[in-house]
Amino acid sequence: MVDKLVIVESPAKANTIKKFLGGKSKVVASMGHIRDLPKSKLGIDIENNFEPQYINIRGKASLINSLKKDAKEAKKVYLATDPDREGEAIAWHLAYILGIDVNDLCRVTFNEITKTAVKNGIENPRKIDLNLTNAQQARRVLDRIVGYKISPVLWKKVKRGLSAGRVQSVAVKLIVDREEEIEKFIPEEYWNIYLIASDKKTKTKFQARFYGIDGKKIELHKQEGVENILKDLENKKYIVKEIKKGEKRRTPAPPFTTSTMQQEASRKLNFAIKKTMSIAQGLYEGVKLPNHGETGLITYMRTDSTRVSNEARLVAKEQIEKIYGKEYYENRFYKTKSEAQDAHEAIRPAHIELTPEEIKDSLSSDQYKLYKLIYNRFLASQMASAVYDTISATISADKYEFKANGQTIKFKGFMTLYVESTENAKEEEFTKIPDLKENEEVKKEELTSKQSFTEPPARYTEASLVKTLEEKGIGRPSTYAPIITTILARRYVEKQQKQLVPTDLGKIVNKLLIENFGDIINVEFTAKMESEFDKVAEGNENWKSVIKEFYTPFERIVEKVEKELEHVKLEDEVSDIPCEFCGRMMVIKYGRYGKFLACPGYPECKNAKPFVETIDVPCPKCGGKVQIRKTKKHRNYYICENNPKSCNYISWNKPKLGEKFVEDNEALSEIEEENEEKAKKKTTKRKTTKAKTTSKKSKSTKASKTTK
Repeated sequence: MVDKLVIVESPAKANTIKKFLGGKSKVVASMGHIRDLPKSKLGIDIENNFEPQYINIRGKASLINSLKKDAKEAKKVYLATDPDREGEAIAWHLAYILGIDVNDLCRVTFNEITKTAVKNGIENPRKIDLNLTNAQQARRVLDRIVGYKISPVLWKKVKRGLSAGRVQSVAVKLIVDREEEIEKFIPEEYWNIYLIASDKKTKTKFQARFYGIDGKKIELHKQEGVENILKDLENKKYIVKEIKKGEKRRTPAPPFTTSTMQQEASRKLNFAIKKTMSIAQGLYEGVKLPNHGETGLITYMRTDSTRVSNEARLVAKEQIEKIYGKEYYENRFYKTKSEAQDAHEAIRPAHIELTPEEIKDSLSSDQYKLYKLIYNRFLASQMASAVYDTISATISADKYEFKANGQTIKFKGFMTLYVESTENAKEEEFTKIPDLKENEEVKKEELTSKQSFTEPPARYTEASLVKTLEEKGIGRPSTYAPIITTILARRYVEKQQKQLVPTDLGKIVNKLLIENFGDIINVEFTAKMESEFDKVAEGNENWKSVIKEFYTPFERIVEKVEKELEHVKLEDEVSDIPCEFCGRMMVIKYGRYGKFLACPGYPECKNAKPFVETIDVPCPKCGGKVQIRKTKKHRNYYICENNPKSCNYISWNKPKLGEKFVEDNEALSEIEEENEEKAKKKTTKRKTTKAKTTSKKSKSTKASKTTK
């Protein structure tokens, strides 16, 4: 008989907690959920007030029996699953399986897996929070209804096996909408004029940019106007008209939330969102350290709060003053957004004394990188502001004005340790301007002009998509990674380098969903439902009422769409390529891996072949057609149709009209390497298949002889 049975989700977490509990205690893992909705059917009794029909997850029978046995042999069972809605739901299902009354004080949570936190949790158990459980149920049931009711429409009209998720479909819509913005974008020409001048005393050079005429800002859009200004400036004197000096402070970014951690790990470490969450989970659950054993290194990694406990701030103060000095510490409180759940602290190190360098040898390379990022971000968030000296100079040449702005750092403060990165931006550069005096003349060294064009909005990356989802109130900390993982797995979206690009399949599915389910698959509705789930979690809304309010109009929409589309057949796009077997013009179809060509005479003619997509820009080397192809990792590359016969053009980058041919050796070697690897795999596969066939024949012959 054991005194305490503590059930957590994972073995790693179990190992970390074991060392904190003395006496007759046992810690076991449920390996995540043990009950869920069935996969083979809707699993929701619509007529019986949307009652979920949960079943034990297939393959977990022996684990469930083992948990029941352990529970019978324990004086007290504690359910210590993760401290969020999903964890609360797992605890609720465990209570059902093990026959524990939900009103029993059986639920324990801890924001960090430290000895103090675990002991406090065990000493202060509570009831299972049915509000949190119901919020999770509401999301699960709503997503199941939407997926199981809309997906069959896609099966009939596009392709069997496709699926539509409530939140994932909105994410795809955002990516498709951005792609359409890029395609429709018309670049506008603009010009800049740059003055390179020098201080006559020190000969120090600095750069100023054309601002305008007589104090009025002017934008330059035509080369003719620029040439007129340059001509007019030929013999002018350049006088320092005005100098403004000041001081600027830069404050540190707050400690990480789930969203900001995912974004920063993507930008600084090039980690996919899914990878970041997997590594963070491991750091939270525990890593084996010399002289410490299994140790949880960070606080809970699913949070949208920037709140930090007083204890953690005091420890951070000691560490900062010890390493950097008292002038580097500043007592900081961060305001959490009004819509944040604030159930947990921000993501921070659980043990400030364990610096990244001290435990580096106990961590994998990726664990070290992420832990260092979390550690430095947290410590920097409690440090003093960086201070800059700023200078702004206005240089006049008769009626024309140029502006030069510079800044030099006076006190690095938190920037000694950490600087937040931004999407599509390089690290900040500081420009230096000499000590100029008003009304003095500076020497013109060079006057140049530069033509530029406005650029379309950038495609989403995983980091910028997470930022947008959070800003628009779509999803919650626990859902960002699954959303992106799902849309990539379904091949509605693919990654090209770091950019998220909609596939043709994604565009078709998005078009069908928006045209027929536009009231459901949109940003506003999805954000509204997240708000409803939050009300359920707070105990201010009944979860079944939320589902009922949604379902009644939704059911009518589904029935209407099914009737309207019953006799509608999506016509295949006809290509200009004839079938070599029957002469019919082949049509473009969509499969798991994108477009392919098929004969419309199927099943009489079963001809099919790859679809080769071309662009409207000729090959920069020979003028032939340029084809778009994909590597095995689904990365696009551009290759001349005459390669390798008479032209070796190949590049990662899409060629532009009029650009000169430059051999892309990196693309050439990388793609050749991938193609060789593909060829080797095909050869190995053929040999394996041949060996298996020979083996079967040999066995068959032996069996035949034995029979005789």
